[in-house]
Amino acid sequence: MNIYLIKELRGKKEEISVEKGISLEEIYRKYEDELPYTVLAAKVNNKIEGLWHRIHRECCVEFLDMRTQSGNLIYQNSLTLIYLKAIEDVIGKVEVDIENALNKGLYTEIKSKEPLTVKDIKAIENRMRELVNQDIPFIREDLSKEEAIARFNDMGCPEKVELLGENPRLKKVPFYSLAGYRDFFYGLMVPSTGYIKHFELRKYRRGILMRFPHPSAPNKIPEYVDEKNLYKAFGEQNRWGKLMGITHVSDLNKKIEEGKFKELIQLSEALHERRIVEIADMITKNKKRIILIAGPSSSGKTTFAQRLCIQLRVNGLEPLYMGTDDYFVERENTPLDEYGEKNFEDLEAVDIGLFNSNMNDLLAGKTVDLPSFNFITGKKEYGKRLTSIKNNQPIVIEGIHALNEALTPDIPKEEKFKIYISPLTQLNIDSHNRIVTTDHRMLRRMVRDLKHRGHSAKDTIATWPKVRAGEDKNIFPFSNEADVMFNSVHLYEICVLKKYAEPLLEEITPDEAEYSDAVRMLNFLRFFKTVEDDSAIVNNSILREFIGGSIFVD
Repeated sequence: MNIYLIKELRGKKEEISVEKGISLEEIYRKYEDELPYTVLAAKVNNKIEGLWHRIHRECCVEFLDMRTQSGNLIYQNSLTLIYLKAIEDVIGKVEVDIENALNKGLYTEIKSKEPLTVKDIKAIENRMRELVNQDIPFIREDLSKEEAIARFNDMGCPEKVELLGENPRLKKVPFYSLAGYRDFFYGLMVPSTGYIKHFELRKYRRGILMRFPHPSAPNKIPEYVDEKNLYKAFGEQNRWGKLMGITHVSDLNKKIEEGKFKELIQLSEALHERRIVEIADMITKNKKRIILIAGPSSSGKTTFAQRLCIQLRVNGLEPLYMGTDDYFVERENTPLDEYGEKNFEDLEAVDIGLFNSNMNDLLAGKTVDLPSFNFITGKKEYGKRLTSIKNNQPIVIEGIHALNEALTPDIPKEEKFKIYISPLTQLNIDSHNRIVTTDHRMLRRMVRDLKHRGHSAKDTIATWPKVRAGEDKNIFPFSNEADVMFNSVHLYEICVLKKYAEPLLEEITPDEAEYSDAVRMLNFLRFFKTVEDDSAIVNNSILREFIGGSIFVD
């Protein structure tokens, strides 16, 4: 039997002959020495399959390593199961929460009777390495919903029982076993522990960081950076969730089932408004003049900036709002990316000298001829925006490089106030299955892309890896530079986005390369109840920037 094999990402198809019923792992082992990184799964005709999957007909097989989003999540799932098994072996049966991405890893908390010491954490890590060295297989069972509920009742996991019980579309529930330890994971795993070679544990605040490679360098642990602002923002979101009585998706679904959706909206919007007022008051009190706002794609930067300007006006100020897009270098001077295409994401695409000169002149009270970038001609135009500001008037600037000091090297530090914005959800499916922030943002972008740009879900998924690469280079490394963080998430919003995103994802067909991501997102969305009537969401909400009806976004 012949199949087409793609061994390397973006590589060429190679027709090879294999025996019927061969597993993906067996095929991988034949080519292992030719590949740069450990293969974790494969696409079979655009559907993600675990390496235990067997081939029974002609197909196209593409190996996936940790450089892909699917591979990265499979690595995290597998590492988490090893971590949970090691904790049970070292400490015993205790509650463990896998909470959020932090410091190039996952932040976790172990609810033990006594605080864990560095020695305890080292013992857990050593046990994890023993499990990896033994190359123990992960065993998958697909239970019926009724069987899974009975097992969760035996395990004392009420939040998981609720999650399954309220989901009529869930027919099979994947359970994974590792040397006697069993748990539910909605994603795939690698075949055995020996695939998970790179990780480390660190004691951090009240919990433990489980760190692993970044997709850009799959064979090494990234340099440690303490993301203190991010930790604080997640902690705040955790408190907000408790205030609303929501810890897991089952809590959210229950609130919606009980008809408390409008109450959730009001409370969530009030929390956003209070935080924006606090930030505006900080700017006013400290007499900051250059307000710099940055965040990854689909964070709600435009709405946040406009709402901040309103609060600054309430404080008696008259902010000037602007972006950095008008400061692109002339099109012929735009740098090229690795594929020889124009790169508008990197800092070199910005006329830094002109930007700094204009901002300093405005601060000095001069009248400045601000440029307008003509995206058709690729040139800056002048004479349309003669501008001056008062001596206490702040300038609110939104741009992807806003937190990078290299954008504003000539502007006095005492004039600058930096804000990082991102939707940082602390809501998880259950204590061991977290919601991936990047997937949450992609849902937002998918809905907005169709409504405002005419792009399909297929287009959004296709361009997402490039978007993420730009964020990893130009935005995330500078989040610690922020004076404050604004968490733009609404805990209820995936239930709203689901109505818009689900039909878009269902349009993607099995013959399209984006099908595997569409299936993964659809599987994720099925855990959430759908909010059909979102008319109660106010027109200045950040969520309106994506679903439509915003007073700030056309």
